[in-house]
Amino acid sequence: MSGAGARAPQGGRGPLRSRSRAVWSVVLLGGLVLATAAPTWVSSTVSTALESEVPVAVTGTAASPAVGAAALVVVAAGVALAIAGRVARWVALAVVALSGALAAASALGILLDPVPAATSGASSAEGVTDLTSPVAVSVWPWLTLVAGVLVVGAAVLAAAGAPGWGSTSGRHERVTPAVPQRSAAAGASPTGADGAGRGQARPRPAGDDGSDPHDPHDAWDALTRGTDPSEDR
Repeated sequence: MSGAGARAPQGGRGPLRSRSRAVWSVVLLGGLVLATAAPTWVSSTVSTALESEVPVAVTGTAASPAVGAAALVVVAAGVALAIAGRVARWVALAVVALSGALAAASALGILLDPVPAATSGASSAEGVTDLTSPVAVSVWPWLTLVAGVLVVGAAVLAAAGAPGWGSTSGRHERVTPAVPQRSAAAGASPTGADGAGRGQARPRPAGDDGSDPHDPHDAWDALTRGTDPSEDR
């Protein structure tokens, strides 16, 4: 077939070409980042005045507070995608990508150097900073790193499918029908009724018999007869 009607409009591309699918993907991945930041990331031991060896466990949100904040921002931006317009959707997707990158970078920083996080956790828990054993790193920072990368990938895929999303700006707006305004010429009826109804004459004021009290012909005749035309008025 040929012609404009034979070609379907092109939408977005990629697995997240649907708005609802993109929203749920971003929200779930943001929740995954937050879930991987809750368990213990690093652990070690310290020595106190009362005990020679005290275990210290530091969670992901304590080791790197930026991870928890980034996860909450991802979830909020994913919810905003559900109602975002044509411009706001790009802002939300940019926020999602940046937040995912921040979570991944924070987890990578802990994996590369976990000692500062363990020392800070020991200081907060026991009031000492001298670690007495090597710092052990759990699998959770690795999972956070993977989840952050997945968030960035979801933002990229959603951006590829975003051009095919329908606009939601007019979905909840009420369409008010236009009321044609009557002009002065249209409002007047052919008989001069002007809103009183077609074919009906406008009523005359009381005492008006239809004659003109200032007829110039009668006044001229009265003057030719030598009388004042205003005497009978």
